[in-house]
Amino acid sequence: MIAQLIDGKAAAARLRNDVAATAASLRARDIAPMLAVVLVGNDPASQVYVRGKTKAAREANIDIRDLHFLELSQAELLETIAKLNADPKVDGILVQLPLPPNIDSDAVIRAIDPAKDVDGLHPTSLGLLAQGKPVFVPCTPKGCMRLLRDSGTELAGARAVVIGRSLLVGKPIAMLLSNANATVTLCHSKTRDLADEVRRADIVVAAIGKPEMIKGDWIRDGATVIDVGINRTEAGKLLGDVEFTAAAQRARAITPVPGGVGPMTIACLLENTVEAARRRRG
Repeated sequence: MIAQLIDGKAAAARLRNDVAATAASLRARDIAPMLAVVLVGNDPASQVYVRGKTKAAREANIDIRDLHFLELSQAELLETIAKLNADPKVDGILVQLPLPPNIDSDAVIRAIDPAKDVDGLHPTSLGLLAQGKPVFVPCTPKGCMRLLRDSGTELAGARAVVIGRSLLVGKPIAMLLSNANATVTLCHSKTRDLADEVRRADIVVAAIGKPEMIKGDWIRDGATVIDVGINRTEAGKLLGDVEFTAAAQRARAITPVPGGVGPMTIACLLENTVEAARRRRG
């Protein structure tokens, strides 16, 4: 079996076109969706991510307020967040992570107005997600769910294994899969017999951040594999968390790295921003 390639670039392009059309219809009613992006420090990877997000937002008819601070205290950042919360023109607030070590990331995320939490990381957002009543779903897990559905994967009754328990990906995607009536096992670095857990799974979501940790012969014949990992080798090559070539011989469908989950994350951020504008301004 050669797996169906789940094309995240194509799926993201379709979603961004839909978002741009929705944003254009809002603008026709004098509602201009606006995303505020806050970057602190000079981390090169973060700067690349922010440039990609701002470019995509502008292409989707979303205004950008780009706030880049080389140095900022926690108090100053919290004051900046408070001003963005109070600004009626700002619909979504994105604080680029990671933040410098002098800043408590959790405190900053908690300071964002849940109505503008387009990253879906505020405790209120995650609590509502756990109840099956999400306001904003975190962008990467939301993109994973779209790719699963686009690939024709049956979720109800499926056995799903999620590897990685971060608040950014692992825990939210486990909740989303459970809400979709899958039977979910959440695995992590302390899981015993991880290979056996993966071999039983109809759906595998790998988000552990270790290159090719999930071996191809762990994948059950006919399973769907969503590889969230993006790991750069010393030679500069990008690898996922799954041993792609071997896994593709067994899986029914699989995401590539790059070109799989990554493009969907930005597209879902844009969708959340336009949805925030629609909700906040009727």
